[in-house]
Amino acid sequence: MRIGLLTEGGYPYASGESHAWCDRLVRGLTGHDFEVYALSARPCRDARGGHRLPEHVRRVHGAPLWGDFPAAHLRVAEERRGRTPGRRARRRFTEHFGALVAAFAAAPAGGPPADREGPDNALTSKADRFASGLYGLAELAREHGGLPALLHSEDAVRTLEVVCHGPRALPAAHGAQVNDLLAVAEQLELALRPLSLDWYGDGSTPGLDAVDLCHATSGGAAALPGLLAKSFFGTPLLVTEYGVRLREHYLARAAAPISAPVRALLAAFQGALAAETYAQAALITPGNTHARRWQERCGADRARLRTVYPGMDAAPFAAVADAPADDSRTLVWVGAIEPAKDLVALLHAFAELRRTEPAATLRIVGGLGRDPQAPGYLAHCRALAAQLFPDEAADARTVGENPVSFEEIGGPDVPALADAYASAAVVVLSSVVEGFPRSLVEAMFCGRATVSTDAGAVCEVIGGTGLVVPPRNPRALAEACRALLGDPDRRARLGAAARARALELFTVEQNIAAFRGIYLELMSHAPARPAGRRGRHAQGLPRPFDRPAESHVPGRWAATGAAHRSGAATGPGAPAGRTPSWAAPEPERGAEVPAMSEP
Repeated sequence: MRIGLLTEGGYPYASGESHAWCDRLVRGLTGHDFEVYALSARPCRDARGGHRLPEHVRRVHGAPLWGDFPAAHLRVAEERRGRTPGRRARRRFTEHFGALVAAFAAAPAGGPPADREGPDNALTSKADRFASGLYGLAELAREHGGLPALLHSEDAVRTLEVVCHGPRALPAAHGAQVNDLLAVAEQLELALRPLSLDWYGDGSTPGLDAVDLCHATSGGAAALPGLLAKSFFGTPLLVTEYGVRLREHYLARAAAPISAPVRALLAAFQGALAAETYAQAALITPGNTHARRWQERCGADRARLRTVYPGMDAAPFAAVADAPADDSRTLVWVGAIEPAKDLVALLHAFAELRRTEPAATLRIVGGLGRDPQAPGYLAHCRALAAQLFPDEAADARTVGENPVSFEEIGGPDVPALADAYASAAVVVLSSVVEGFPRSLVEAMFCGRATVSTDAGAVCEVIGGTGLVVPPRNPRALAEACRALLGDPDRRARLGAAARARALELFTVEQNIAAFRGIYLELMSHAPARPAGRRGRHAQGLPRPFDRPAESHVPGRWAATGAAHRSGAATGPGAPAGRTPSWAAPEPERGAEVPAMSEP
């Protein structure tokens, strides 16, 4: 089948874990053709330059979510580009955009008189208005060209102003000034850009109208093309979220220097978009229970949620031997250094540990994280380590050497990531905010015992093969490390159990096998689409599940079935009208069905 892979900010243009997971998925599912539809948050480079894509990636479409909208991506004929939208188009835009804004900018249920029928009815009404406005804008873009000019127009700002200053608006939106409305309109234009793209098969090149399944690798903007493909063509939509996009939006907006009305309106829009995505997806695959809870609170149906752990490559860690039951006293922390990792608490915990374990050492291995505060935070941690352990000499590895070291992968002491874990008696994680703890899984692949803080999906990943303590509690962290350092046999048992658990649940092979089955399951339940370009692959091959399986039975059995359907004899010497058992029709309602017996 042909899969439309919908990405945002990652594969195939940018590096990072999202890119790595998509690449492993595509390379593992060689039985399918892929078309990549990539939204980029920064200038794109050629997808095939520097990173060669596999041959079954047939086409890569890219579009920017930054700067001015390139005219080449507009879904409109060349001779119509640059023309001012007509009066009828502006009137339709005002109607649909007004419905969209009124849906996400309305106050919660229970306030306005019209919503007194009950909270469930009120929420349904808001969701219906949001969907009506969204798909109405999509139809407008499809018929009359792109929406950037309309979303930047005075009509858009005036519509926002009417809704935000009305009696039903969010309390935080009542104080919105003109500059706030302009900022919201600009952000909405970026978020709604997928509505104006030429990805929907209106031109000579097939687009999402020719794919069998849309797989969005995140929520938010990446899922929008999948929503439109379902609305226009009935294409099933699969949504995978290893980091909940709505949660990421909340965290990013909370730290951004924007006004309260802008923050509230953008958060409300993203929440409404997430709810619509979850409502329309045929299946949603969160990466862990933590993400699943977020999705359920945003309205996702439990029946359409299926946890699929992100696959990680265990091969680089296969050569690491099991932890020996010796007297090693080395703690290792691995990750991207930023405030959310709470290395300050780890350093204080290590200082507490050293009072009874003077031979203990701490290796902090990793580079800077994406947080803008990361460089300053690293400098602060280095200064704190120097302050807590000034000119340590007694029981240290070298006279005068600090027991805390800051190292990076690729250096003389840590040539590879596996070497960092191999040197550890205990691997430590001290985060206060964590999604899926990749460093813990890597430590488990290496057979190392772990001490972690209870953040994100840590407890789900560890599953009893390590110690977990509350976050921001240096004393509890120190006590857990002391317990494992003083019991080598326990460390060895926990490490062996951790390796077995990781190899069972978190490998690439497990992840690919899960999505291979999900793809076939979704296609088997999808309604058959008409023949022609939208019902067939680009090579002219029929779509899977378009016809019943009996029509593909080879040889004389296929001819026999055709003869039976035409009223002819069903085989050599068979009496006319006799039906073979494999082609027996369904009994009429209420008819007695004879019992079946094994041969």
